[in-house]
Amino acid sequence: MNTPSHVILNLAILINPQSISQPLPILCGAVLPDIPMFLLYFWAKFIRRLPERQIWTETYYEPFWQNITHTFHSIPLALIGWLVAYYFSWQEIQIIFSSVFLHSLCDLPVHNDDAHRHFLPFSNYRFISPISYWDVKHHGEVVAKVEMLLVLVATLYVLPFFHSYISKGLLIGVNLMYLLRLLRYAVAVQRADENKKYS
Repeated sequence: MNTPSHVILNLAILINPQSISQPLPILCGAVLPDIPMFLLYFWAKFIRRLPERQIWTETYYEPFWQNITHTFHSIPLALIGWLVAYYFSWQEIQIIFSSVFLHSLCDLPVHNDDAHRHFLPFSNYRFISPISYWDVKHHGEVVAKVEMLLVLVATLYVLPFFHSYISKGLLIGVNLMYLLRLLRYAVAVQRADENKKYS
């Protein structure tokens, strides 16, 4: 799933309307598993100046980056972190690890050939899902629409909990960004169909 989707869905699942301090740990935990990918992209794009295609077809699959990315998506490590935080009564850390756990759980069914090793360090098993959140060869266009719908419903649920215009603007902005992407995709498909007719 896309990182903004993780944030909004995790907020909808974990937010406690009575606790105004909760959104920040939820946000941190939702973003944390994808931090290695952000670092990879920054290093490869702006330091190494590699082309986009090479970043995501070669560099991303190098063992160093795979090991870091998969470790950050480990379900057992998230559960262990949660148990340690529970033992020491670190409530905000518990929320962070709950959010990390949900992020990894949501990623599990929507990754095909880029599947993570979600059970490190106990297993190198990768669940190769028949569907993908981005790859059109594995129903990516359908999964993307379902993801957008879930994010919209989650946004409508969490929006009343936020009183800041910045927070509300960011939530609405994510949905508008997804809508724009959907419209661009629809236009591209229509143009491709028209080109087939006249070729």
